[in-house]
Amino acid sequence: MEILGYIAAIIAALAFVVLVVYVIITLKATKETLNNVSETMTNLEKQMQGVTSETTELLAKTNKLADDVNYKSSKLNGLFDGAKGIGDTVKDFNDSLKQLSESIRRTSKENPEKAAQAIKWGSAMMDLWKKKSK
Repeated sequence: MEILGYIAAIIAALAFVVLVVYVIITLKATKETLNNVSETMTNLEKQMQGVTSETTELLAKTNKLADDVNYKSSKLNGLFDGAKGIGDTVKDFNDSLKQLSESIRRTSKENPEKAAQAIKWGSAMMDLWKKKSK
């Protein structure tokens, strides 16, 4: 019976040695995997630093471009305000011409002789102005 005890002890010792060998192999593989992960993380950190600096530069350029667009847009607002003023002036001028035309038409109906005389004087003035312009 003593031999069975020794055989059992030898089998247990061999099983323990096999277990230790497999644990060592697993730990070595785990160490390699962790080293690869560490290298990958280091490379990723370097790439992220490059991306971060490029992103910061791009953001600065975008902000500068947005400021430039806003500045030029505000300048255009003045131009549109000026164009609106010109449009208002032309409208006022047209209204004045309509009033003058209406006044001349009314006056010509009331005093046809004076209207004919005014037309003659206007034609004479235009002829003089044309001759003087040449």
